[in-house]
Amino acid sequence: MNGCCEMTDIQSMKDERRIPIKKVGVKGLRYPITVLDRANSLQHTTALVNLYADLPHDFKGTHMSRFIEVFNEHRRDLSMPRFLRMLDEVRYVLEAETAYSDVHFPYFVEKAAPVSGQKSIMSYDCSYAGKVSASEREFLVSVHVPIQTVCPCSKAISEYGAHNQRGIVSVTVKLGPFFWIEDIISVVEKAASSDVYTLLKRDDEKYVTEKAYDNPRFVEDVVREVYTGLLEVGAFPRFKVEAENFESIHNHSAYALVEYEAPGQ
Repeated sequence: MNGCCEMTDIQSMKDERRIPIKKVGVKGLRYPITVLDRANSLQHTTALVNLYADLPHDFKGTHMSRFIEVFNEHRRDLSMPRFLRMLDEVRYVLEAETAYSDVHFPYFVEKAAPVSGQKSIMSYDCSYAGKVSASEREFLVSVHVPIQTVCPCSKAISEYGAHNQRGIVSVTVKLGPFFWIEDIISVVEKAASSDVYTLLKRDDEKYVTEKAYDNPRFVEDVVREVYTGLLEVGAFPRFKVEAENFESIHNHSAYALVEYEAPGQ
């Protein structure tokens, strides 16, 4: 006798309460991942990961370690086309009907200042969210883009200038045609009074200030311009655009939301 004994698998035991669980899994996992990058082919970043699956009423528990095992195998290629394959594998190894995941990460883009050409790195908060079952496959990409806006009303009524503010535009698209994260960023920045930068010299600051003043935008203008731009990027089955301006003369934010759904969705 070698002294080994078979360990009991408590999770696989039967549960008699007959209560199915919609989502069970791991939440708040921090992990290095690799995503596609238009300029450099691949980009290494760090993600906050949530992974779930459903649990039938007669299963006592899920196997938490298997979520990590699957994610670790896929983390080196979490491109959009492969994300749902990762969820397929979660379903298979956990014998689940449905698997879910949302992955949040900073995406970095090298950006040149508009006059000096000085380069620096801009960070954009992004996320992937997916759901896979036998009858449903859904994948959503969200990109959050900081912008600057100048108030058209303030410009029209003021003799000396206009108030301006930084804001965030959040775009969520349901995956249809392939696209780059940079495509979404570009659409949003074109819709703003001005995009924002990490590094500006004095000539750049003058340019950005004057450009914004010449292109005043309400939040309503921003979401409508982004809506139009997204239709030109590709045939997305569904998308949502939110804009929030952190007002400089009010103790509240200005907000607007538009949504699109293709016919037949």
